[in-house]
Amino acid sequence: MSEEPNLVAEMQPDIENLYREDSFTDLKIAQIRRLTPIKPDGSDDTSRKVMFIGETSIMSSRGPLPVHAPIEATDLEDAFAKFPEAINAAVERMIEEAKEMQRQEASRIVVPGQGTGGLGGPGGPAGPAGPGGKVTLR
Repeated sequence: MSEEPNLVAEMQPDIENLYREDSFTDLKIAQIRRLTPIKPDGSDDTSRKVMFIGETSIMSSRGPLPVHAPIEATDLEDAFAKFPEAINAAVERMIEEAKEMQRQEASRIVVPGQGTGGLGGPGGPAGPAGPGGKVTLR
């Protein structure tokens, strides 16, 4: 066998950070996951805070886009009440991140031969276009 470490054998769950997951939905647009902290024996761990995560899908030009957002809530009813605000904030963050990625891409300087070790493109110094790395626009 190879001497590579067995990564699966090295994975150990963090039994001091366990949660029980319950899922609630309106069968239309909203799904909320309630993560209740538990102890290693499965009993509730009241020393840690219950977490709520809102989930939905929005339609984009490329199809459905999943959206997940943490919801600061005290109970399930409060989580459903705060669901729209949390999802809207998550969508706004996604839009801002996409705009930032577009800005970064637009400001990127493209250098001929970049990513090929500067050897004139695919195939080395001559490349498929012959010596000089000529570019043909069609």
